[in-house]
Amino acid sequence: MRGWIVRIAIVAAIAIGAFIFRDRISSNAGDLSVGDCFDEPAGLDEVKDVQHHPCTESHTSEVVFVGDHPGGNDAYPDEATFLDFVQTQCVPAFNTYTGKDFSTDTELDMGYFFPTADGWKSGDHEMICYVIRLDKAPTTQSVKAAP
Repeated sequence: MRGWIVRIAIVAAIAIGAFIFRDRISSNAGDLSVGDCFDEPAGLDEVKDVQHHPCTESHTSEVVFVGDHPGGNDAYPDEATFLDFVQTQCVPAFNTYTGKDFSTDTELDMGYFFPTADGWKSGDHEMICYVIRLDKAPTTQSVKAAP
């Protein structure tokens, strides 16, 4: 009986730790949500994991949009099609989230994650758009506009 109590306590400690430190652990990029802050991976063609951070700690990126690209199981979109989606969906989300105009802002830029061709074939059409600083410097605050 005592062994089960110890095992349950260990599992509970791990679960509580994962919940408390969620903003500080590396996880799948596809699990990002609007408002999440993370470090933009450098020099990767395919991003699988990102390092989460609380927005009050040093980070380089903040998610402003998550949504599915239309197209069903059509052929994998080309770069121009992804860029059109970013213009129609992510730019307005940037403007609303930051309270700034993307076309005239001189501090912030935007990046995005898009599905791989294999992911697209298996139904992954999720696009994630995020804000970064033009100078690529980290920040210790959210870019979200005050309500």
